[in-house]
Amino acid sequence: MYGTLNFHEKEEIVKFISEKSIKILNLCHIPEDGRLRTLSFSVMNKKRINEILEFGERVDGSNLFSYIETDKSDIYIMPKFDRVFTNPFSKAPTLNVLCEYLDENGKPLDAAPKNVLARAEEKLRSSTGIVLKALAELEFYIISKRETEMLFPGAPDKNYHESAPFTKFEDLRNEVLVTLEAVGIATKYGHSEVGRILRKDDVFMEQHEVEFIPQNLAEMAETITIAKWVIRNICAKHGVSVSFSPKIALEHVGNGMHIHLCGLKNGKNIIANPDGTLSIEALKMIGGILKFAPSLAAFGNTTPVSYLRFIARKESPMHICWGARNRLALIRIPLWWNFRKTSEEADNCKETFEYRAPDPLANAYLLFAGIAVAVDYGLKNHEEALKIAEELHIEGNVAERKMLKVLPLSCSGSAENLEKDRRFYEADGVFPKKLIDKTIEKLKFYKDKNLWEKLAGKQDEIEDVLGQYLHYG
Repeated sequence: MYGTLNFHEKEEIVKFISEKSIKILNLCHIPEDGRLRTLSFSVMNKKRINEILEFGERVDGSNLFSYIETDKSDIYIMPKFDRVFTNPFSKAPTLNVLCEYLDENGKPLDAAPKNVLARAEEKLRSSTGIVLKALAELEFYIISKRETEMLFPGAPDKNYHESAPFTKFEDLRNEVLVTLEAVGIATKYGHSEVGRILRKDDVFMEQHEVEFIPQNLAEMAETITIAKWVIRNICAKHGVSVSFSPKIALEHVGNGMHIHLCGLKNGKNIIANPDGTLSIEALKMIGGILKFAPSLAAFGNTTPVSYLRFIARKESPMHICWGARNRLALIRIPLWWNFRKTSEEADNCKETFEYRAPDPLANAYLLFAGIAVAVDYGLKNHEEALKIAEELHIEGNVAERKMLKVLPLSCSGSAENLEKDRRFYEADGVFPKKLIDKTIEKLKFYKDKNLWEKLAGKQDEIEDVLGQYLHYG
């Protein structure tokens, strides 16, 4: 394993393939659903490999993007030489090369999620001078069949930071951390999370989390995608399954994907004032995200079970508000290291705010693009954003604030809010109209506006719905 390999010329890759006895070249790409896809080539024909690395390959875009019609479906995937790593799961020595999408004219495919995010980041940078960095917390349940009596059974939903032998999959999670580092993904830490489920049919589910080091939005979106691929492959290797679904059992905590954000201007974090208090710029950023929260759900909460996570609460936000260290607020200000002087070598994103609504089934590229649009709006519309931040600030119990608005309770609700806000996302060509149209169409297709009211008390039907989304995203 060699970690991420940064090449500048295709000749360098060809040389590496020869020197390391690579047998298979994979062109990997990330389409609309945010799941890593693969196109494989034998490297025996050196002329063919040179051709692939220089020109990429033609693929069927209509099977990758819902807004590409079948009569004009040919697009290209083009290798990026700066994101290459050896595949730790292939039996034959294999090299994975990340690709970008090009249209029929060889231009970046405008509606590809990565290109949407690139435009959103550039708009934010050029208009405000601010670059966002994100840190994602990726939660997941490891699922296995209990074959023998558990020697240390533990208690339901009491698994937070648990250690072996009370947690069964600590070694597997540690293998995830090591493998992520091997493919070039830096992690902050991993730990067992709250969820712990033992069903009557002896299916055992244990929740874990991996948290990453802050990166630019595009880098973090790519990190999330590759990390899910790594986790699934390691689980398959050990004969267990894994789910990133935001809700896998009605009475138990679901999987979130909390996003910590910081803003850099001239390379320095602007979230905190010199005295350690929250800056005006941070308040404007928070105000922008709170304003767009109902429509951001269209990108961050993309399935019906995403909304059951909100409704069931269990440390999940529902009310549109923010507060210090409050895990039921939509935006939380984590404890900072104010008592320590930050060294020059320390990460400059120690001070962040945490957006707690998204879940792991989101396409991270579109989610981050939406966040960038919201932050840009907040920074430009000073008075409005600061007023929102002031009015929606809470201390203490969120439930005591009776007038707080809540997040959408269904995909249908998020689609309606996206329709209302679409002009902001489409401004300056950041989100293509056809992508917004298709996002709204997909969300409405679920017809889930009153789904959970209709299913109330119908345990078997609820379990059927939850099972449909166990392996999405």
